[in-house]
Amino acid sequence: MALGERNFYLSKFLRLFYSFLLPGLIISILLCICLIIVLWRIRMELRKKKKSMSAYRSKKNQMVIAFFHPYCNAGGGGERVLWCALRALQKKYHEATYVVYTGDENVTGEQILDDAFRRFNIKLVHPVKFVFLRKRYLVEASLYPHFTLLGQSLGSFFLGWEALVKCVPDVYIDSMGYAFTLPLFKYLGDCKVGCYVHYPTISTDMLSVVRNQSAGFNNATFITKNVFLSKVKLIYYYLFAMIYGLVGSCSDVVMVNSSWTLNHILSLWKVQSCCSVVYPPCDVKTFLDIPLHEKQTTSETILVSLGQFRPEKNHALQIRAFAKLLEEMAGKDPSLKLVLIGGCRNRDDEDRVNQLKKLCEDLGVQENVEFQINIPFEELKYYLSKATIGLHTMWNEHFGIGIVECMAAGTIILAHNSGGPKLDIVVPYEGNITGFLAESEEDYAETMAHILCLSTEERLQIRKNARQSVSRFSDHEFEVSFLSSMENIFKTK
Repeated sequence: MALGERNFYLSKFLRLFYSFLLPGLIISILLCICLIIVLWRIRMELRKKKKSMSAYRSKKNQMVIAFFHPYCNAGGGGERVLWCALRALQKKYHEATYVVYTGDENVTGEQILDDAFRRFNIKLVHPVKFVFLRKRYLVEASLYPHFTLLGQSLGSFFLGWEALVKCVPDVYIDSMGYAFTLPLFKYLGDCKVGCYVHYPTISTDMLSVVRNQSAGFNNATFITKNVFLSKVKLIYYYLFAMIYGLVGSCSDVVMVNSSWTLNHILSLWKVQSCCSVVYPPCDVKTFLDIPLHEKQTTSETILVSLGQFRPEKNHALQIRAFAKLLEEMAGKDPSLKLVLIGGCRNRDDEDRVNQLKKLCEDLGVQENVEFQINIPFEELKYYLSKATIGLHTMWNEHFGIGIVECMAAGTIILAHNSGGPKLDIVVPYEGNITGFLAESEEDYAETMAHILCLSTEERLQIRKNARQSVSRFSDHEFEVSFLSSMENIFKTK
């Protein structure tokens, strides 16, 4: 290229640069500076608010420890973790003030605590203050028919902002899996942040499902049948996983509930130095007074299922497998009954229960299936004391408190061959079998039939093995591990 021609293109580039690129660059820099100034001002205002929060501090320098749990009155395993964590911290740091951010506006704080005692037999050592959030609808899955993960995550950010504006704590703990709130409280609220992860918002398994074009509750059939849509969704998942990893890495302390969750969080968040497994607290001790004897009565054999009525719990698989079992056991005494026990958080869960009841009618098993919704703890214990088999069908269940409770109560467990049940719970104890695992509808039906055909002595030995194995999931073990993990946060406050 001639010198004159090079000069021509250079002068053309310079004119373009000074006419468009340079002004755009200057505007971008100015906008960034303005954003930094705004964020700095917000941070300063929140720091002032933190110092003057007389409504939450009875003493001048009293520490405020807050838990973000928008569904604290839902009655599931995650809520049991919340109340046990609060109780553990109150025992050790009794001078602190404790706050729970919740979206349960239809009940009072007293009712929430009463429900925690009624459902979980947990009573807190000291009072707790509730900050009621009005924008919980922002994290409802029904609000986002498409791009649900992104929608709920952004919604949690704005819900977290509402929480932060209402109360600026010293220590912030996300106990429900809303990782997008972590940078908000850490960088704007100037808080020490920790989290207890029950289930990663996105996992490498979810990426595999989309990559392999496999159908699932979070991967619609019309997407699996379209190569282009599958590629687009895979890109979306990879981008979301990257952002999820960035916000999660803001944590000062990360606790996960199982080996399965640990593997995924370490892969996505890269938090090896501050991450540990803290098995969730299971009310093992409460079930130990249930005698280990043959539970079959003269009238019926009970199979029980524990779990909130959420889509991933896959109650439909339990009902279909149970229908197959009834076909196999037709004419044999005693009769069989499946009792589905779980919590309903909202209208979506209630609609799901109605759909399951319709499935029972379609399969002709409605007389053999019973639904027990939001029942008190004593009723739960009663059903477990009568049940022969405990069913659990969620694929890649992160842990499974209900599984542990069944085993502690002396109910022979049949869980999905994946996730926490496979890696942590339904594993041999001193070389002896503690329960059973299955995957397909046929597997479940065949394994249930196998369990029912075992001798009384064989079933009794499995119950004994299972009960002895679950002591590592007790409330006491949880408190020790939880407080040990949280020490790093309190050392720096």
